Amino acid sequence: MTALIEVKNLTIQFRTDEGLVTAVDDVSFSIDKGQVMGLVGESGSGKSVTAKALMHLNAKNAVYGPKSQIILHTANGPVEVLKLKSARDLKIVRGGAISMIFQEPMASFAPAITIGDQMVEQLMLHSNMSKAQARDLSVEMLDRVGISDPARRFSQYAFELSGGMRQRAMIAMAISTKPKLLIADEPTTALDVTIQAQVIDLMKDLVREFHMGIIFITHDLGVIAQTADKVAVKYLGRIVEEGPVREVIRNPKHPYTQGLLAALPKLDDLDAPLTPVAGDIPSPLERPSGCVFHTRCPKIIGDVCKSKLPHDTQVDPTHRVACHLHTEVPA
Repeated sequence: MTALIEVKNLTIQFRTDEGLVTAVDDVSFSIDKGQVMGLVGESGSGKSVTAKALMHLNAKNAVYGPKSQIILHTANGPVEVLKLKSARDLKIVRGGAISMIFQEPMASFAPAITIGDQMVEQLMLHSNMSKAQARDLSVEMLDRVGISDPARRFSQYAFELSGGMRQRAMIAMAISTKPKLLIADEPTTALDVTIQAQVIDLMKDLVREFHMGIIFITHDLGVIAQTADKVAVKYLGRIVEEGPVREVIRNPKHPYTQGLLAALPKLDDLDAPLTPVAGDIPSPLERPSGCVFHTRCPKIIGDVCKSKLPHDTQVDPTHRVACHLHTEVPA
């Protein structure tokens, strides 16, 4: 099967007053049609920067590594996203083939423009629809994501909707252009548990109905277990483990993945203490040498982890890990 999108050797740095800061370091992955990939890691691991690169949305001070490639496969052939420069060319990935649901909808909707006007504007920008057609489709999409009385909500402002309804409206806006790939950047983080479950069910329905690929960004492996087909675990800009979600959760190979899973509450022992990953994620300005996780790793191998960068090792054909425990034998 041809991948919907391929990311190869993606490295992203930002120019700052302190010099170049690395946010994403040599990241590679691919997503097929109808596949949901979870992107997991603590704040500062580069999840959102990676996702924004797929739509060329990172700030102007972003510097992409010379080997970085993002290839979007369309009906008209492959498109190299990082080579797109003009706003006209970028329309294919910004709201066209790719749409994004942001973490906080209030920051995504213009407060002085109704939800409906914003939905209509983006549909007319990305299609040949008339205003009436765009309105009808927008109301239909608001209904499709479970918003009650969609015709009335269409004329309301973002501040008039509850948090759950705003998130649903954001999803409706994102899917109205029928994207091939939907990026969901922590879409459940600010919602209560009941609404979280509804949003997760909605995402599953969208995959079945539109056969779109989804990148689901979160720090919660519990959410990923319910939604994703495969998961990529990120730490300080690098993917340290990737594989089918059931395999990674049942048989985690990287100490960081093991730590994230150990930090989850255990339903069969609610009195058991939570075990957080020791220490804090280092500043990108002070990236550790060797394995970037060695400053917090409970299974460090002498000086090997401190001095040598681990390369990907295939645990099996679909499961890879970047850890010296699986490539080096302690002296």
